[in-house]
Amino acid sequence: MNKLLYRKLSLDIIYFFLASSLSIALIIWVIQAVNFLDIVSEDGHSLRVYFAYSVLSIPKIFSRILIFIFFISCFYIINKYEENNEILVFWTNGIKKISVINFLLKLSIVFIFLQLAFSLYLVPLTQNLSRIYLKNSNVDFLPSLITEKKFINVFKNLTIFLDSYDQEGNIKNIYINEKIDNYSSKIIVAESGKIKKKNNEFVIKLFNGSIVNSNENNFYNMNFKETEYDLSNFSPKTVTRQKIQQVNSISLFKCIYDFYIKKKMDKKICPRKIDSISEEIYKRSVVPFYILILSLVSSSLLIKPKSNKYLRYYKSFIFIIGFVFIIISQMGSKFVNQNLFNDLIVLFAPIIFVIIFYLTILFKTNFKLKYL
Repeated sequence: MNKLLYRKLSLDIIYFFLASSLSIALIIWVIQAVNFLDIVSEDGHSLRVYFAYSVLSIPKIFSRILIFIFFISCFYIINKYEENNEILVFWTNGIKKISVINFLLKLSIVFIFLQLAFSLYLVPLTQNLSRIYLKNSNVDFLPSLITEKKFINVFKNLTIFLDSYDQEGNIKNIYINEKIDNYSSKIIVAESGKIKKKNNEFVIKLFNGSIVNSNENNFYNMNFKETEYDLSNFSPKTVTRQKIQQVNSISLFKCIYDFYIKKKMDKKICPRKIDSISEEIYKRSVVPFYILILSLVSSSLLIKPKSNKYLRYYKSFIFIIGFVFIIISQMGSKFVNQNLFNDLIVLFAPIIFVIIFYLTILFKTNFKLKYL
């Protein structure tokens, strides 16, 4: 009988967690997907690229809300059991409060592993895949981004200006400025041209113009009657260098090991500052363990105050305490400052909180060793 009760409790929490997380993740994803429309409207990528880029952001969204949804799920289900007197079934079957609290603590370990799987592996992987996918994609909607008498900056290091443009791709009076490096550039001016696709890449066929190559000391001018300007050599402006959120966790841990143990870091492997690496490691590997303390906070609903008139305030107090721990978990990365002693305190903070809170619960429930 006890196993059936525990099974029902765990399934209720899991079902509510799945329903809530999927609903909230979907809402956030839709909002983000609207913001990602710039990939199409301003950067010229196809709808296929836009959809793939948007879908790859889902693991990150789910990982961000997991700790919050877990607390809400535990709090809601336990409160529901209390209000509907379903919790009395546990007590009438000889199950002690501390036993239920221990069960919820063990259940939270499953969610910790789930959070770690997302934050340490899946999120960095999908974020990096989205970057690579965007980098290797073509600017498929280039013709729709072209506007007459306006500078077009779709590609890095390339500016295009044209006087007129029709739906068939015909251009009149075109100006192209290509930045080669910090000291040299190429300027192309042509009377007319036409945008067309060649091997799935956009090229501009130019007629009657000139090419000016310049560097620090020299200018080179060359006239032409007809030439093609290949746009496939340029990357879209949306492509940036790999962000720290996209770096795999093994590399970040190696950077931390080199800094604290070897007292030096390989700049090729760890091109970023140690403070940003430490913050990212904290978010990925330490924050999930705050799920333990949140399970204890929500299970504190089982320990009612002696007077019923304080019950409503007690529930609000427990809810606020849970939110405080969520805020602490997110702010903890700001206290990582490359001091080994200080960083160890921040690292083990969730375990310290769990021990203190658990001992408080044991004191309040008048525990006996046989129930632990």
